[in-house]
Amino acid sequence: MVGNILFRCILGPKLFRTYRDPDRHGSTRGSRQGLQYQPNGLERHADTILGLASVLWSFSYYTSPLIFLYLYRKGYLITSKLVPMTQYAGTFLLVLAGVACLRGLGRWTNPEYLQFVAILEETKKNNSLENKRKLSYYNFDFGSWPVDFRWDEVSSGKGQKYSKAGVSLLKPERKHRGATDSVLSTIKKLPCQIIGYIFAHTFGRRMLYPGSVALLQRAVHPMLLQGQARLHEEYQGKRAKLLACDGNEIDSVFVDRRMASERGRKLVVCCEGNAGFYEVGCMSTPLEAGYSVLGWNHPGFAGSTGVPFPQNEANAIDVVMQYALEHLGFNIQDIIVYAWSIGGFTATWAAMSYPEIHALILDASFDDLVPLALKVMPESWRGLVTRTVREYMNLNNAEQLCKYQGPVLLIRRVKDEVITTTGPEDIMSNRGNDLLLRLLQYRYPKVMSEEGVRAVREWLEAISAIEEAAVYSSYEVDDDWCISVFQSYQSEHGSSFPWSVGDDMTSEGRRQLALFLARKYLHNFDSTHCTPLPAQEFQMPWTL
Repeated sequence: MVGNILFRCILGPKLFRTYRDPDRHGSTRGSRQGLQYQPNGLERHADTILGLASVLWSFSYYTSPLIFLYLYRKGYLITSKLVPMTQYAGTFLLVLAGVACLRGLGRWTNPEYLQFVAILEETKKNNSLENKRKLSYYNFDFGSWPVDFRWDEVSSGKGQKYSKAGVSLLKPERKHRGATDSVLSTIKKLPCQIIGYIFAHTFGRRMLYPGSVALLQRAVHPMLLQGQARLHEEYQGKRAKLLACDGNEIDSVFVDRRMASERGRKLVVCCEGNAGFYEVGCMSTPLEAGYSVLGWNHPGFAGSTGVPFPQNEANAIDVVMQYALEHLGFNIQDIIVYAWSIGGFTATWAAMSYPEIHALILDASFDDLVPLALKVMPESWRGLVTRTVREYMNLNNAEQLCKYQGPVLLIRRVKDEVITTTGPEDIMSNRGNDLLLRLLQYRYPKVMSEEGVRAVREWLEAISAIEEAAVYSSYEVDDDWCISVFQSYQSEHGSSFPWSVGDDMTSEGRRQLALFLARKYLHNFDSTHCTPLPAQEFQMPWTL
């Protein structure tokens, strides 16, 4: 019995914080405030050693090509020298195993950890609501958290309509060739395809999603713990592990405001940026605005497993949406999808795949990854970069957005330095402009004729509210007339896009409609890319 408990302590997860249980500590104000877990000296020192070893391993992993090159040039990659190096490595691993045993011994002598590990083991045996409630008052290594919801648990609930055998992505268009040309072309492209694959799966993916780099995660780990404590103690957030169809485990948190206000009946599903985590990311904006909120981390970020390639990203947001419908019990019409920056990919995928959602809000997002990737790579690599992005990292936000028929709001950062191709001083190089134009050109192709596009571009060049108003008034846009035109068309032809409204209008009329639509679909926020969006800027999209 004692040996079994000691073994659990050796292999058990790291405990970070204990939250107060209102059932045991009363329900007075501040009763949910928890305390940092205090390991004893033996556990603390052993953890320090194991943590240092983990950092060294991560550093050696990311610098392995340089290390390999150094060993090769020094002549260490021969059998006579590899054998002693292997022996040293084996001895080092034995020492680390001994340190892990000492850490387990320290935990075994700590009553707080023993209580935690007993609850964890009981929950693994019986994953009842009561056991999960007890376990929720501990913050520990999320890898040991039991699964709360699986992608295939959809039965006859609200998520059944959207249940599918697998998650699919829009594929880039390919030119059809003859059989002989196709074989020769494949052979010629094979070296570039190999280089592209290596590029995408090594530093390319890490450049695109720096939040998945282990060293960065270790650096921000204290901030993530503070964020988790805030969500649990101040907002009564419920953390959950969701199992996606590819086997990745997605770390999520849900804040329920349905009983607090009418606004809380709406659920905002948040999609974070490429270095964002729900603990410290865009989730705070709808929280401060009073909505119910569901946040989740990209595959490979914090408590989520896997790597953030497009297919894994789509699998992740799919299980998040199913969790909201099937487990949390929200109606699809009450779900708002909100994204910041690169989160626009999963947000537009969700809108395309769950077209009955209430609204889609994209903050500081872009139309396509290719122009932004070309910005940071040498010009001579243009062909390789384009093919690699299309094949492995095809974040085609605009294409997916045009598949969605519902209300959309785009928020453009006037001083954005990340999604501009020439710099923040050139607002017309902001790829949010292209996202707006693609959407309007799809939904209102007759309005967005040459003169309509020209008027919208002139409006987009404005860098202040005063300049915007000046452009708007210079075209003498009559808002009431524009609304009446759209309402009349909708009553006769229905709401499905694209609309043919504007086909029989003068150029002046089309320009007015184009500017009216641009101002309804896009709002400017005078800020840089990474500034948190204030709650007052979080508004619902325009509907007719």
